[in-house]
Amino acid sequence: MDGYKKRVCSWWRTSSSSTRLLGFMVPLFVALLLVVWGGSGSSGGQFSSDYYPTVWSSIISSQSVLKNSSGGGSEESVASPMDGGERWVGGGGEREEAHSDDYIHNRSVSPPLAIEERESTAREQYVEKGESSTSTTNGSRVLPFSNETRTWPLTSRITRKFSNLERLEAKLQQARTAIRDAHLGNLSHDPDYVPGGPIYWNPKAFHRSYLEMEKHFKIFVYEEGEHPIFHNGPCGSIYSVEGGFIYRLEISKFRTRDPENAHIYFLPFSVASIVHFIYDRGAPNPWLPMKQTVSDYVDLLAGKYPYWNRSLGADHFMLACHDWGPEISKSVPELFNNSIRALCNANTSEGFDPSKDVSIPEINLPGGRMNGLIGGPSPSRRQILVFFAGGLHGPIRPILLEHWENKDEDVQIHRYLPKSVSYSDMMRKSKYCICPSGYEVASPRMVEALYTGCVPVLIKDHYVAPFSDVLNWKSFAVEIPVEEIPNLKKILTGISKRQYIRMQRRGKQVRRHFEVNSPPKRYDVFHMILHSIWLRRLNVRLHGIEDS
Repeated sequence: MDGYKKRVCSWWRTSSSSTRLLGFMVPLFVALLLVVWGGSGSSGGQFSSDYYPTVWSSIISSQSVLKNSSGGGSEESVASPMDGGERWVGGGGEREEAHSDDYIHNRSVSPPLAIEERESTAREQYVEKGESSTSTTNGSRVLPFSNETRTWPLTSRITRKFSNLERLEAKLQQARTAIRDAHLGNLSHDPDYVPGGPIYWNPKAFHRSYLEMEKHFKIFVYEEGEHPIFHNGPCGSIYSVEGGFIYRLEISKFRTRDPENAHIYFLPFSVASIVHFIYDRGAPNPWLPMKQTVSDYVDLLAGKYPYWNRSLGADHFMLACHDWGPEISKSVPELFNNSIRALCNANTSEGFDPSKDVSIPEINLPGGRMNGLIGGPSPSRRQILVFFAGGLHGPIRPILLEHWENKDEDVQIHRYLPKSVSYSDMMRKSKYCICPSGYEVASPRMVEALYTGCVPVLIKDHYVAPFSDVLNWKSFAVEIPVEEIPNLKKILTGISKRQYIRMQRRGKQVRRHFEVNSPPKRYDVFHMILHSIWLRRLNVRLHGIEDS
């Protein structure tokens, strides 16, 4: 060490001033670079809003936005309820009264993680034990041990216990925290399936969210309503998701018979059944009886239970695969604006809101089962570049047929197939299968393509693909704008063989999320629909706590 010091001192005396300055500055500059590099690395871009679905970035975000429950007004920062920034009160009253500040639901692109750490940790410690919180006489709320010195604030206080609603919200807050911190640990053990790979936006966050859903999520199904409109629906057509979901949910472990223990409430009407049994083409206003059916049902529930008025429908959901689902949901303004709508017809130009609503797949199940629908040959045995066959429905298909019908051997575009040619066999022989919109954006062709191992080619406007809050469709499907239809072959032949094989393999992996099972299996289409609804429920904060 002494020799080293002597060499340094000798260098310092014999060197010029500029050299000595350089010798001093270089280590300082290196240290500065290390600090900057380390700081930028810790910030993390894993959940960047540049590519990540807003419904996820909102759950993981540390900020929140408060929206007026009536759907109007400007947005502002959320104050922690513990700071007295919001009124936590009970009661419900009439629907008009629910527009007051007494009941505020918080749904936004940035969901409710603005709760400070003192709220989160204190609730975890005390909610389970049924411990009491503290309310000051000026209306603000203080939790035990929330200050640094862990002493009681010198204010008068009223002791009360947590309400049931507050316990439910605290559990959801714990789930949000677990999802937010999922990237910090390893993937959880799962005997059935561990999500991974580029087909997911973030497999860790999805897996943790799915496990939290299985652990906590409870749904109350209103028992009011009779067949064939309510608690009923088709199971063997392109609207099979409607009936299948209703039947499976009513016998599911996620259902609770106690509405006080529910996180969300299901309106069990079938739009397909409403259209089938109530629609009258010759009526002066054929929409009126259908919309009146839904409006009367919601009025019945709002008068009998407190839950609809409590949140203006924000913790309620409907599900519809019929094209008219979005329009019929307008029968009740709160249903359209506030409730979670699980729709096959997920068209943003018709009011579909991806941060609030859920896009579900349209699945055609002849006979109500998947028998014979799954499977297809390997990529090397698929000789047709791209295939489509269908009628002239909507604005996109005529353009497709105009440019490509009977124009190219590699591009098999047909209006109708000969009776001797099997539609499903053509899909199994093709590398790519075109899935254009018809009159509406929804189509069973995407799922049919995935079932048969054909890479879907989506040609749609204003469409939100199913489960795109979890799935990165660009990793296993091709998206082509309508204006690029003339360049269809050029685009598809420009995809390398290696990339095509990757997409085809990923399509087979993602297929499990679109399969219909009876009884349901984990990660299948029933559970994926539930998970998307679960995510939207996490983006709703109910503030309505009654003193006990």
